[in-house]
Amino acid sequence: MLLSTTRAQGLPARPLRLRGRERFGTVGPVTSDLALAVDIGGTKLEVGLVDTDGRVQRRARVATPAREGAEDMFGALAGLVAEVLADGADPVVCGVGTGGPMTRGGAAVTPINIPAWRGFPLHGRLAELTEVPTFVDNDAKALALGEGWIGAARGWRDYVAMVVSTGVGGGIVLDGCLLDGADGNAGHIGHLIVEPDGHRCGCGAVGCLEAEASGTAIAAITGRPASEAGPDVVVRTGTLVGRAVASVANLLDLRLAVVAGSVALGFGDPFFAAAQSEIDRSARLDFSTGTVIRPGLLGADGPLVGAAAVGWRGLGVPVGP
Repeated sequence: MLLSTTRAQGLPARPLRLRGRERFGTVGPVTSDLALAVDIGGTKLEVGLVDTDGRVQRRARVATPAREGAEDMFGALAGLVAEVLADGADPVVCGVGTGGPMTRGGAAVTPINIPAWRGFPLHGRLAELTEVPTFVDNDAKALALGEGWIGAARGWRDYVAMVVSTGVGGGIVLDGCLLDGADGNAGHIGHLIVEPDGHRCGCGAVGCLEAEASGTAIAAITGRPASEAGPDVVVRTGTLVGRAVASVANLLDLRLAVVAGSVALGFGDPFFAAAQSEIDRSARLDFSTGTVIRPGLLGADGPLVGAAAVGWRGLGVPVGP
């Protein structure tokens, strides 16, 4: 589905036309323009090339040096960009998904789970590095674009997409449009309060979904990584995610939640069953009854596909059927 948005100032009034030059990547030759897709997470940095059909053509990743210096962090990212472009590939746009919060367009980013960057001028630095139009957005909003493009929300005009992983993020689509908010931070579902007397969150509040259900939170609460969580932790995590989804459904009149991320997908069916049960219990208005939660379909490609969608969205290039 093509998400309608406000066209970036100064860009052409019509979509770019595909240039049809043959390129080679990890899945063979393609005849499409490419987006340089950049995913910046608390656990890994990943850069790839993604075409206008959402196919990942090439990728490279490293562990995130989150606690090193700001320039060390950017240097690791620049190294991945150089690796992906080493054979002379020439993308037409750079799309970026990163943790927030940030100022509009990623002019300054302060990811909660990346202490190395506080007010880091990500947009300007990447635009200077890549020398192509560059667009930065929240990584979970990027996922929402990707899942609406070729994933579990394809064909839906109203939905929330979530990442439950190292942290918890979200993106909201209403009437076919991705919500941005005043500074581009709309959709921070990880900071809905789901346990009023719960744990302290990195944002400073108490009982945020991120402080209760993220991989980082689970490890802090249980003393074990989320991958070793017992059934009770899985059910509790799913229940809290379902509580947050029900609140969003009641507030915004939507009926679909798509959830990805290592914690949610790693916990699997018991997590989704617990979340659905809580949604059924808590979303009881006429318009929110029947809200469903589904696992994301993009898998490991989701962050790069979403980042590419941020780039295509910025250019006004259609990325849907």
